[in-house]
Amino acid sequence: MDIRVGFEITYAAEQPTPMVIMLNIHPSRQADIIGTETVVAEPDVPIRFYHDGFGNVCGRLVAPTGGVTLKGNALVRDSGRPDDIMPGAQQLPIEQLPNELMLYLMPSRYCETDKLTDVAWSLFGKTEPGWKRVAAITEFVHEHVTFGYKHADHMKSAHDVYQQKTGVCRDFAHLALTFCRCMGVPARYCTGYMGDIGIPKDPSPMDFSGWFQVWLSGQWFTFDARHNAPRKGRILMGTGRDAADVALSTSFGRMELKKFVVVSDEVASADVKVG
Repeated sequence: MDIRVGFEITYAAEQPTPMVIMLNIHPSRQADIIGTETVVAEPDVPIRFYHDGFGNVCGRLVAPTGGVTLKGNALVRDSGRPDDIMPGAQQLPIEQLPNELMLYLMPSRYCETDKLTDVAWSLFGKTEPGWKRVAAITEFVHEHVTFGYKHADHMKSAHDVYQQKTGVCRDFAHLALTFCRCMGVPARYCTGYMGDIGIPKDPSPMDFSGWFQVWLSGQWFTFDARHNAPRKGRILMGTGRDAADVALSTSFGRMELKKFVVVSDEVASADVKVG
């Protein structure tokens, strides 16, 4: 299938304000882009792109006085398959993990393993290591936390989510991946597009989505504690230890969000126009 993704985000600024954005499709999906992905600023200020320490594509710009509108557009070819399921995927002993995976076992800003280790072991200590353990964690978080945009709080941590039992997609991901780390499973946060493809359309305005991945049997697998079901049409944008590493925009000065529109829709082949 082909999926049209894009965004239009407007910020107001009282003075020239440096920014870092992470709004490009992840390099792992670059080969799936049909034609060219565009990420531009209006007014036309230059964006200098680079790769961060996690391999994500970031951009640097200076928003002029008055503010800036960021626009993105891409057509992406997707397999149309739902997230992979591999019940036999194995959990490696920590001493056998590659060095580069160790940071995905460590605490991070929103994922306090030190506060949740005892809770994790009391809940999941008797589960079978590997896929079944991660599935049990995902199911628990899905049932434990109530979703609602009114519960959004950019300062909320995994421990807060466990105690408050409310949150948005990033909160589900933070709690689940923290439990995974507590149980010795490397886990990382993911953000990207996930439209209503293969499911009834949600009347709420579309947003970027947050999920998580775990390292089992030598590869990363996708899990989604918010929906707790394989989904079609995920387009990855960024990965990191938690949401702090994949912020869509970071401003070095005061800015106000004025407009936020996200698009992720399946398109018929006959409707595809490149360029």
